[in-house]
Amino acid sequence: MTLFSVEEGGDHRQAPTKTFLNTGGTREDEGEGWAREGSRLWNRDITPHCIPAFLEPVPFLLLLPRRQPEKKRMNLIRPLLVQQTRRLSSSSSLSSSVISSAPLFSLSSRSSSSISTRFPSSSSSLLTHRTLLPLVTRTAYSTMSTHKLCMIPGPIEFHEDVLQAMATPSTSHVAPNFIPVLGESIELLRQILFTSGQPFIIAGSGTLGWDMTACNLIEAGEDVLVCNSGYFGDRFGECLETYGAKATHVRVPVGEAPQLAAVAAALKGKKYKAVTITHVDTSTGVLSDIKGIAEVVRKESPETLVVVDGVCSVGSEEIRMDAWGIDVVITASQKALGAPPGLCVLGVSERAIGVFKARKTPVANYYANWNRWLPIMNAYEARKPSYFATPAVQNVFALHVSLKQIVSQGVEKRFAVHKEASAKAKKFIHDLGLKLVPTSLDHAANGMSAVYYPEGVTAVDLLPKLAAHGIVAAGGLHLDIALKYFRIGHMGISVTEPERGHLDATLNALKASLAECGYKGAL
Repeated sequence: MTLFSVEEGGDHRQAPTKTFLNTGGTREDEGEGWAREGSRLWNRDITPHCIPAFLEPVPFLLLLPRRQPEKKRMNLIRPLLVQQTRRLSSSSSLSSSVISSAPLFSLSSRSSSSISTRFPSSSSSLLTHRTLLPLVTRTAYSTMSTHKLCMIPGPIEFHEDVLQAMATPSTSHVAPNFIPVLGESIELLRQILFTSGQPFIIAGSGTLGWDMTACNLIEAGEDVLVCNSGYFGDRFGECLETYGAKATHVRVPVGEAPQLAAVAAALKGKKYKAVTITHVDTSTGVLSDIKGIAEVVRKESPETLVVVDGVCSVGSEEIRMDAWGIDVVITASQKALGAPPGLCVLGVSERAIGVFKARKTPVANYYANWNRWLPIMNAYEARKPSYFATPAVQNVFALHVSLKQIVSQGVEKRFAVHKEASAKAKKFIHDLGLKLVPTSLDHAANGMSAVYYPEGVTAVDLLPKLAAHGIVAAGGLHLDIALKYFRIGHMGISVTEPERGHLDATLNALKASLAECGYKGAL
């Protein structure tokens, strides 16, 4: 590509007659709306700006659809301005002839949504974020030719609207346009978790949820029963012990799920302050029966709190906090909630809040202390500003968009779609002659699949070949079998929007990669 040229309608507010893309040759991937005229392509839907020749190295096609509202287009463009300005300002290859012959664009200092064309007379006027305005499509982030599908069990692929929400200008955490976003996000979480309890949205990873649970609900010397189905059960136990808890583990063989009888037997032998359950252990792909375990706890030890690590399950697996008697659900933004990493999300029952308020010793943590965060969550939900620690504003913007999409789609429908996609993936895997880590489909997660390598194939063989086919998969994580299996995620837009073809592309790439490894079952 060399440049865009506008035959008519040079004002960006007017519909152009024709906008040409000089290709200098043939183009086989002419999409909808494109027409060929000689060696040039044109599309009536592209805003008629000119791209100077020195922007040719930009590694993505920067087209700005006229159909997008102007403010929305500006929000898409902003994050690319500084990046490309820095890249170009460090280059010494900008010739004066290129600069003088190429119309550029600038953001008006008065309005962030207005564009004007200008012909800078020197490179010094060119190399600013206000004069370098690349054109970008709504899907620029996810359609880069170099992007490989991130099909691991989180982070997952994110919707373009979610990414666009991240690309906002610097915004105060007490700004009028941010306060209702955080407040509504708290309310949306109640719908997704089916609870009347208190949600928390805090800057941090899902691991912060362990700390929040341990330091606020457990006091030193108290016993906690850990239903352990893999790596993350071990780690949660370590976190609890850091705060002085006495952790007792109900362990199972790799690939198995905790049994209700074993949990009941443990509860009869000792009084526990809480029972923790990893809903989906990302290391094994095992799905634990949180509803059944909660029922056992209510029967055997009604005072015991039920805590669910739902980092790899919220948004893809059925969870009904209030109806099932669950006191805490811990999760994070980057998995089935469909937003970039950076936010720890919790749902806490009214009963658990009561236990917290009745504790006898001070909370042994500063940042994770609910005494500091409860007033913040309450204030934002009441649409009032408050401050303890600065929230991750852009991450909250992104999460808000994703939560609205989930609720709009319907949470019940989302559960069903993930089950259907999981069944499809696991049947494909079975038909290839591969074995899942979970020993039964009855306790296999719906948002991911953990799969043993076939004989003669290793991680070094398979994962690079998948990457060459444009798919990023994850290696093993469970310490006992880490080199024997790999993991694929199938959650979020990769399954709720099947027209994207993410799951099909992943499964086809898996088959092709195994064939390249010489695995006969894929031939």
